[in-house]
Amino acid sequence: MSGYTPAEIMVTAAARQIQDHELVFVGMRLPLLAFMLAKSTHAPGAIGVFENGVIRDRPAAAPIITMGDCPNQTGALKLCGLEEVMSLLSRGRVGLGFIGGAQVDVFGNVNTHRVDLPGGKTVRLPGSGGGADIACLAGRLLIIMNHERRRLVPKVDYITSPGWGEEPNWRTAQGLTRGGPAALITSLGVFSFPQGRAMLCSLHPGVSLEQAAAETGWELESSPQLTTTPAPTDQELEIIRRFDPNRFWTK
Repeated sequence: MSGYTPAEIMVTAAARQIQDHELVFVGMRLPLLAFMLAKSTHAPGAIGVFENGVIRDRPAAAPIITMGDCPNQTGALKLCGLEEVMSLLSRGRVGLGFIGGAQVDVFGNVNTHRVDLPGGKTVRLPGSGGGADIACLAGRLLIIMNHERRRLVPKVDYITSPGWGEEPNWRTAQGLTRGGPAALITSLGVFSFPQGRAMLCSLHPGVSLEQAAAETGWELESSPQLTTTPAPTDQELEIIRRFDPNRFWTK
């Protein structure tokens, strides 16, 4: 099996966060592949929930690029409306939710609304979609993002999807009684959130701590037990490439 890309190790790291028999709000892009990988390996009992109303309990039978592709609907456990899948979030049924964004800060707050540029210019972004709902209501939140200094910022320009606010008790004070960021998976490593603040807990193979610090907009804190992220196995790469044969998401 050939070498792997940063996106492929992100997929494998994300898939390992999925527990067997867990209800997972999957999302788009790399989380699609992470769910298919987990279903095909250690979490065959996991159930995927998609924002377009698809609920499936088995891997897709063919490659998919978006959640609306026919292979994601074919063989699904259920095809329903947006209100039904969102109600699973509000009722506390969803164990894990995936989101991404343009910016994330040290407290796990995610911005998909706008980025303020020098000179008073603003770039408008797509907005929340279901991101804020997932961040507020899933049992735990997993954030996936390329590791760049312009993306990992000290404070997001706009909080679209709340993480830990600015202190561990912030979510409780807002009435958010469950959830919160559990991990941030980037193209360089994996962060956890002890006490509501990002801590680097593993670096991907070949990545130095200095490289990660240079691409992080806040003062990087690393775990005393900093490890190396396990590389994708040949089996994991074969499964990822089966669902993304043209490397649309992972090249």
